[in-house]
Amino acid sequence: QVQLVESGGGLVQAGDSLRLSCADSGRTSSSYTLGWFRQVPGKEREFVAAISWRGGNTNYADSVNGRFTIVRDNAKSTVYLQMNSLKPEDTAVYYCAVDSRRRISISISSSNYDYWGQGTQVTVSS
Repeated sequence: QVQLVESGGGLVQAGDSLRLSCADSGRTSSSYTLGWFRQVPGKEREFVAAISWRGGNTNYADSVNGRFTIVRDNAKSTVYLQMNSLKPEDTAVYYCAVDSRRRISISISSSNYDYWGQGTQVTVSS
């Protein structure tokens, strides 16, 4: 059973970096596409980045491309989101998710992800 736990969020200043982690304690997500999404109050959950099961395929939202990097360590059943040059508009709750129907391809639609973590807050001050 997939059990996702995010960590690494916090309060930082614009221009700083953070690394989010998402560990699957059930150790069953290593064979599937993993994604990061974010959400602010009153808005829909937004795609941030995703990675295929072996890490050979990645996709990023235009708003984070070049600043964020998604990597995974299947031996640790963990996916990371390295966030550099953070901006106030990156402030959100960040969620990791598993798309158990995909291994190589990537979907940017949250409706295609069927397991979710509880989220971790990232706040970027100006």
